[in-house]
Amino acid sequence: MLSYQKLRIAALSTAVIAFAATSGSALAQKKYDTGATDKEIKIGNIMPYSGPASSYGQIGKTEAAYFKMINDQGGINGRMINFISYDDAYSPPKAVEQTRKLIESDEVLFIFNSLGTPSNTATQKYMNAKKVPQLFVATGASKWDEPKKFPWTMGWQPSYQVEAKIYAKYLMKEKPDAKIAVLYQNDDFGKDYLAGFKAGLGAKSSMIIAEESYEISEPTVDSHIVKLKSLNP
Repeated sequence: MLSYQKLRIAALSTAVIAFAATSGSALAQKKYDTGATDKEIKIGNIMPYSGPASSYGQIGKTEAAYFKMINDQGGINGRMINFISYDDAYSPPKAVEQTRKLIESDEVLFIFNSLGTPSNTATQKYMNAKKVPQLFVATGASKWDEPKKFPWTMGWQPSYQVEAKIYAKYLMKEKPDAKIAVLYQNDDFGKDYLAGFKAGLGAKSSMIIAEESYEISEPTVDSHIVKLKSLNP
């Protein structure tokens, strides 16, 4: 049976194929936007194939396999998908470097499903200035819903605040007397989760007895865990 993650990737990939197909009909009148020809559609992507979030690199590998399957079946209206995916190691400066390479050297039509709030935040202004679509960003931060400010950026997944509210309601139901220590990433990703979690707890937000943030550049969060455990309320 297909896992939820694989089904989700397949659905996303199907959506981007639909986008590429409809773009193709528009491009046929235009001959062509950068990244598209009669024979090829170049799609860019960055993923953390190494670094602290390297487990998510499987998403990029699965997407590459899916696009290969589409190519093996004849592509999109005869066009082959050239899926170019680079490692950003979950590092914003590296994400900017790889995104610039995709746009300026590889000349992709758009960038699809790049992972991470820090990476996508670092590249968002650049991509919008270049008018290169930043599609289906793989992050649930609330900031991706700003079409007037960033018309070339499109999110897709449920927001982190909504997810955190669900976790909070579960805790109140299953562990109503719990004391909660929160360890969160010090960026829009973590702050959205924290805000949603507190909103979900509502009047019960006093269940949170400690909050501790960490930076994505830290190799381990062990010291933060030790600090939270030492509180022992």
